[in-house]
Amino acid sequence: MTILVMNALAAPLIQPHLPDWIEPRFFRHTAELLEMAPEAEIGWFDLEEIEPMVEAIKSATKLKWLTSIYAGVDGLPLALMAERGVVMTNGAGINAVTIAEYVVMGMLNYAKGYREVVRAQDRHEWLMDSPGKLELADTKALIIGYGEIGQRVDRMLQGFDVDVVKVRRSAGEGVLAPDQWRARLGEFDWVILAVPGTAETEGMIGAAEIAAMKPSAVLVNVARGSVVDQDALVAALTEKRMGGAFLDVTTPEPLPADHPLWSLPNAHVTMHLSGRAQAKMFKRAAARFVDNLGRYRRGEPLWPQVDFALGY
Repeated sequence: MTILVMNALAAPLIQPHLPDWIEPRFFRHTAELLEMAPEAEIGWFDLEEIEPMVEAIKSATKLKWLTSIYAGVDGLPLALMAERGVVMTNGAGINAVTIAEYVVMGMLNYAKGYREVVRAQDRHEWLMDSPGKLELADTKALIIGYGEIGQRVDRMLQGFDVDVVKVRRSAGEGVLAPDQWRARLGEFDWVILAVPGTAETEGMIGAAEIAAMKPSAVLVNVARGSVVDQDALVAALTEKRMGGAFLDVTTPEPLPADHPLWSLPNAHVTMHLSGRAQAKMFKRAAARFVDNLGRYRRGEPLWPQVDFALGY
């Protein structure tokens, strides 16, 4: 029998589909996970906090396959898993639909000044003019990070007649290489960040990159707060050296109640809700896991696999 250790919250979705060669052990809290992890050959150790997940992984010396509903794997002991020969699959793409929709929502919210419309409704005030007059059509967007989220954003923005340029490792039409986009930042009305959180992407948008943007440009971040130099961003927004920022992610999270980002009129903070604005995440994750169980049994490649060297 192959021992599977996973969160009991997923049991109703998973248990009816488990093959007879799997012995499931469902943990209900962190202490149970830490007790069960050393026996796991297959692990689904997801918790709200990363530290006990790391502890469980370190103790899981029999582990051959670790899966996660989370797309980001920053903070996990990737080098240790690589050393032990563990295969890891993650949640890449599971939340892509809702996150891409959040990007477009944020752009439209900024373009039409919709936050001010909502506030006017709260005041029972009938506005005589629109607080936002920007049309997405004929604007230009740069998408940095062209995984499933970036690709979906691209397709959606095409429908709004936005001129989209993307950044990825492989060249092509409408594509900038990782060493080319900084020189072109001044061309774009929207800079959209959808990169994984890795050592390579940490602080990739700093004071110099912000200064290179159009004074009217809007930064949209659905990646990680660590991708942006937040102090430099706050300074640019405060001094109105950029149009605005739509931030689904910040540093730290939760953002402290006295942080200036909350009060800046050109900053929109959405509390890392983009991936949660849906009801299909667990169904998608369960279906992917059951499919991968069959692949595991047959000795076929699991998907999507984390590249431990790249960190995503």
